[in-house]
This record gives sequence, C-alpha cells and structure tokens, in this order.
Amino acid sequence: MATVQSPIIPRIAALARAHPGTLSLGQGVSWWGPPAGALKAISGFGSRHEDHLYGAVEGDPGLRERIGSKLARENGVRLEHGYRLMVTAGANMAFFQAVLAITDPGDEVILPLPWYFNQEMAIRMAGAVPVPVPCGTGYQIDPAAIASALTPRTRVVVTVSPNNPSGAVYPRQTLARINELCRERGLWHLSDEAYEYFTWGQARHFSPASLEGAAGHTISFYSLSKAYGFASWRIGYMVYPEALHEALLKVQDTNLICPPAVTQRAAVACLEEGAGYTRRRLEPVARVREEFIGALDAIEGCELPVTEGAFYFLLGLDTRLSGMEVARRLIAEHGVAVIPGEAFGMTGGCHLRVSYGCLRPEDAGAALDRLTTGLRACLAR
Repeated sequence: MATVQSPIIPRIAALARAHPGTLSLGQGVSWWGPPAGALKAISGFGSRHEDHLYGAVEGDPGLRERIGSKLARENGVRLEHGYRLMVTAGANMAFFQAVLAITDPGDEVILPLPWYFNQEMAIRMAGAVPVPVPCGTGYQIDPAAIASALTPRTRVVVTVSPNNPSGAVYPRQTLARINELCRERGLWHLSDEAYEYFTWGQARHFSPASLEGAAGHTISFYSLSKAYGFASWRIGYMVYPEALHEALLKVQDTNLICPPAVTQRAAVACLEEGAGYTRRRLEPVARVREEFIGALDAIEGCELPVTEGAFYFLLGLDTRLSGMEVARRLIAEHGVAVIPGEAFGMTGGCHLRVSYGCLRPEDAGAALDRLTTGLRACLAR
C-alpha cells in the first residue's frame, strides 16, 4: 500500500471545504440526478422480508436481463456469444475485481498515459505493475507504441474511451487493432466505457467486445453513475469471457457478496427510462463545453487539446508551478477546484483536469470566470 498514491479527490475536496464557497470543476460527476422513476421504484422497499436478505452474487436477474438487452441494442455485444455479466458497486469495483482475477504479482499492465488514477491504484494494490505508454497528439493512443511496450510479463492492456482524464475518443479502428493485438499475444483487453454516451461532434463510441473473435479475451466496464446521475448509488457492471466466471464469483463473493438490493431496483427503473434520459441532458453540457473552449483557448500559455468525449479537458500550462500548486492556488485564491495532472501520471510540466459537466449550467459561467482569472494569475507568476 505504500506504493499506492493517495486518492486525489478526497485531498482536493478537503482543500475546497477549507475555503467555503468554492465551485468544483474537479470531480467527475454529471450535474443531474436520477429519473423520477428510480425514486418511485424504491418507495416501498423494505416492506418485504426478502428485501433484507442477500441476493444473487452476479446481481438481480431482472436487472441483468435489462442490461443484456441494452448491450445488444446499443453496444452490439451479445451475451450468448461467450460472455457473462456481473453487476458491481460501480465500474471502479468491476475493474479492481477483474485485475484481481486475471493478474499475478509482478504481471505488467499496459496503461496509456494519462491514466485514470483509480485504475493505476488498483493495479498496484493487486501487486501488478502499471506500465505507462504515453499517448500522442490529442491524447490518442498508438497501437504501435503499445506493441513496443509489451514484454514477456505483460498480461493486460487497458483502454478508456471516452477517456478520463483527457476526453479523447478512440476510433473503432484503433480499438480493433489493440483488441487484435491482445488476441494475437494472449493478453486481456480491459475496456472502460463508463462515458459511452458522452461524445461530441463527429465522435462515436465503440465497444471492442462487439468485435468478432473478442469474446475470449475482452472485459468491458460500464457505469450508471454518469449517464443517470447515479454516482452515490454505486451501480456498475462488467461483461467478461465465460472462462473467467468462476474466478470473478470468488472475488465478488469475497469483496461484496452481492450488489445492494435497493440500488439495483432503482437501476432497473433507470434502464427502463433508457439512454434518452441522458441524451436529453447533453445539449446544455455541449453549450457549456463550447463556452469553456472559447475562454480557455484565449489564455496565452494555456494549451487546450480539444477532445470529443466525456466532460473533461486536460490542460497544459506554461509555468514552473506544479499542477498541485496551481490547484491549491485556484482553490485558496479564486474559489474554484480542479484536479492536478500528477494524479493521472502527468509528471512532466503542469497539467490540470477540468470537469465541465459537474456543475449545473447556470453555475458553470461563474466557475469558468474564476478558472480563467486564476489561470491567468498563475501564468503571470
């Protein structure tokens, strides 16, 4: 545990609490809450004796049935083609449990840089070794660079698309090449798709598990947290090869026993509402995104790679200050919180992750004003 970085979100949250009134452009949450139907669905929960008993380890059968239909309809992933499905307490848990199931201590895991910090932390906790592979222009991954980083100890290649923290969306052909590389080399491909509905412009999300021949080595992770404003409810799920089922049952039964019954019932209502619930809320996020692009692009010394996914920008600043020092000053002196790039493995230069989807649209303007004022002040020092 001594090799695992301290979780950055609680650290930034503590700094923000010390400065009341701070507006957050830090944590990766959407500004809306769950559908009214989800709250209605749990209104009578607890009235039956079975509501208080352990449920199925893999998750409620009714919820899994609805997820299976969603996967076939939206992702082109059919469970009958060699996959199994497990509901977890969020996609982070799904990722950690998969790493525990498929790696031994000392195994190497290819993690494109910038990485999602909780995944790097999970790999280290499992005793495996994260191997960073820097991304190229626009934070796009390069299959050739990944192939060059493989060693006899490599066990896993991770992709996150749409990406946290950069917002990059990887094209179908890139993901297909990485998936094929994993098949050829006998590796696992872990595909994090928590931001599947959050794409902008011409970008489109693609699920590698839908590829022919992918079912033997592809594990996919999904979440209700972003799409349905469901972050605190902790419902995610993973799709994995049939051969991993026994190992993942061991991990789930030890780590969680079963997903919470009350939140699974609400999750059923979310899926009944469908992706339209999310898509109806993307237009105001898109407008905020354009406002951020215009304002940040006008700041001299601020590099803004404009990406087309999730609700993040990963900025580069022309300053000798570290990302953490800039983050501290933005909170203490300007009342706005962001996440420093060091948490995502960006140790060269100053980088900041800005989340433009976490504030209500009517509050985003004030946060943007504080951010731009604070960045200019930091760049002037």
